[in-house]
Amino acid sequence: MSLARALRVERGAVVSFVGGGGKTTSMFRLAAELSAAGLRVVTTTTTHISKQQVHMAPVSLEVDEIDLLDSRLDRHGQCLVIGPSDGKGRVFGASSELIGALHARRDVDVILVEADGSRSLPFKAPGQHEPVVPEVTTILSPIAGINALGQPLDEAHVHRSELVASLAQQPLGSPITATTLARVLSHPQGGGKLCPAGARLVPILNKIDADDFLPPANEAAAAMLSTADVDTVILSSLKTDPPVRQSWTRAAGIVLAACKSTHGGESKQSLPWDGETAAVRAARIALEAGLDPVIVVLRGEEKTIGKALVGLPIRTVFIADLEAGHGSSVRKGLESLPPSTGAAVFLFADQPLPAPNTIESVLLAHRQSFAPACVPVVGGRRGNSVLFDRALFRELAESSVDAGARELLEKYASAVVTVPPSP
Repeated sequence: MSLARALRVERGAVVSFVGGGGKTTSMFRLAAELSAAGLRVVTTTTTHISKQQVHMAPVSLEVDEIDLLDSRLDRHGQCLVIGPSDGKGRVFGASSELIGALHARRDVDVILVEADGSRSLPFKAPGQHEPVVPEVTTILSPIAGINALGQPLDEAHVHRSELVASLAQQPLGSPITATTLARVLSHPQGGGKLCPAGARLVPILNKIDADDFLPPANEAAAAMLSTADVDTVILSSLKTDPPVRQSWTRAAGIVLAACKSTHGGESKQSLPWDGETAAVRAARIALEAGLDPVIVVLRGEEKTIGKALVGLPIRTVFIADLEAGHGSSVRKGLESLPPSTGAAVFLFADQPLPAPNTIESVLLAHRQSFAPACVPVVGGRRGNSVLFDRALFRELAESSVDAGARELLEKYASAVVTVPPSP
């Protein structure tokens, strides 16, 4: 997928890149994507960039020429704003105050900022004076190159290696691991340093140019998502097309066990399934597939199912309307999700349940696409465990009928990803 999709960049965003291993490349790659989509993009730095890097932009202007910005954006769609030379082959950029003023302009849609330096090394920790993150930042993206893996934690391979060792809680000189990268990129004094309140923290692991790097990158992504402050983790190879290989986000499981479907006079979700009720089995499948949190929606009268769920690391919520259908259950489940949830997989306890590896395949499809929905298909028909991206949560919750999910799948059919059966 594109970097813009993985970062969920919208009009009004200010994206600040920090760290090492691809900040400048990320900034200009994202600017090209956004300007090609018709947005007007300003690129800049709050520190400095080399004069060679200035030529990566199609056009630039100095801060004392800012009155020309509108015409430059009209012609090129993007413009690099720079300051004077530092006399060492580099140029300064814009102040945080100027970036705030640019953010308020109606003729600027998105601002992209390189907010620190790294001595061209793939991995770093910020110094006392770093990073210089504008207060208007809406997305903070700390970057590291996966090529740092296996290298010794020293100054030849890491910028500020002593600080990295302290944040990662490992000795100097020891090999850099996926855990090292995860701890530093997600640390509030590492990749998350000076992240403005309300901004999303989206680490990027770059230079994943070979499949051999995916297992440790996946390990690092999972570890970072266990940190509450991290919103999304991007695995990229920024010099390839498309640049993003996977984008990890928190995926919740919502078990819909409140519908009044019956069989032989009993609710289907109360019927035995491998020695336990279907609702309990659905919750276990969601947990086995790695969904977190898992929320089970019940009717208030379902005391038996509620008791059977005790001891599982799930949350139960109840709907009061005894005649409620799936629509009310979907809304209740969505209302119960943490704000940082990036996707939700729905399991119907009154329908044939999927295997955990089916859900895992759906999650992988979403990581590779960030599609609005990912749908498992079995025998040519839509199966249980449809995933909806958070971009559709509001529409899904506002659907007034039980057919709301089906209507959304039809509305966004061209972007929906279908997932074949797992081998």
